[in-house]
Amino acid sequence: MINLTLRQLRYFDALARHGHFGRAAESCSISQPALSMQIKELEEALGGLLLERSARQVALTRFGEELAQRVRDILRSVDELGDFARASQDRFAGRLRIGMIPTIAPYLLPKITKNLTRMHPELDIRVRETMTPRLIQELVEGRLDTAIVALPVSEPSLTEVALFEEKFLLVRPGTDAGTPAPSREMMREMRLLLLEEGHCFRDQALSFCNMQSAPPREMLDANSLSTLVQMVSAGIGVTLIPEMAVSVETRSASVSLSRFRDPEPSRTIGMVWRKTSPLARQLLQISEVVCLSAGKARPRQAARSQKA
Repeated sequence: MINLTLRQLRYFDALARHGHFGRAAESCSISQPALSMQIKELEEALGGLLLERSARQVALTRFGEELAQRVRDILRSVDELGDFARASQDRFAGRLRIGMIPTIAPYLLPKITKNLTRMHPELDIRVRETMTPRLIQELVEGRLDTAIVALPVSEPSLTEVALFEEKFLLVRPGTDAGTPAPSREMMREMRLLLLEEGHCFRDQALSFCNMQSAPPREMLDANSLSTLVQMVSAGIGVTLIPEMAVSVETRSASVSLSRFRDPEPSRTIGMVWRKTSPLARQLLQISEVVCLSAGKARPRQAARSQKA
């Protein structure tokens, strides 16, 4: 009988994800020699090499790659056992891992955390901020409990719950204050400043302007809305930002804000979680807290679709 421990499996999963002993050890809060010893014991118990070791990084062997997926499934099932136990309790307590995209987290996170802590003081809230593809991957793999993103994500294994609609505003230099907002056709002729590749907000802005991609000569991008707004303040171009970001990002910038004519560009903010999650009922309750924190009412159709 092979004697394996959950600790060994978690350490191997961390190493498979990071591809580096030092970073994996840091993520597990242990020393690198201790991690190496546990991985060595795991290899001996299984009777095969899991890693190809080099001075700078490690690579999984074919056996290691096959094992890594099985280990993720095992760890996800183990975590869901804990979730099942928590879901059976009257109170909502313990670890809650929430993912958010960068165009939401800075503006909603403080209010969400404050409200959740007040309503569920025994919750241990852990937040992960990154782009949508990474959040979905970590959610599917069981490393997150839920994520707040722009819908749709179109992942068959996830439940999507629409929370609220949010409009986009046009940000122009302060000298443009009082002038009408351009049409989407006119926007294609302007220097549109965008978030870098990978941000869904970039794709949404391009979609509104009926552009598949930004022209190479106008390709100026940034990795935050704050940088985009400051670039507009410097007269470099124009950009779009979501309503929730306005008060934070424009308070120290010399810019003007305009709303577009109908139909205004917008996005649907929602929550997603695994269809198999035992915490589905609690997460639905948290979705109401998110709406409260944003000062929005959840669309009725979203609530009906969830009950169906």
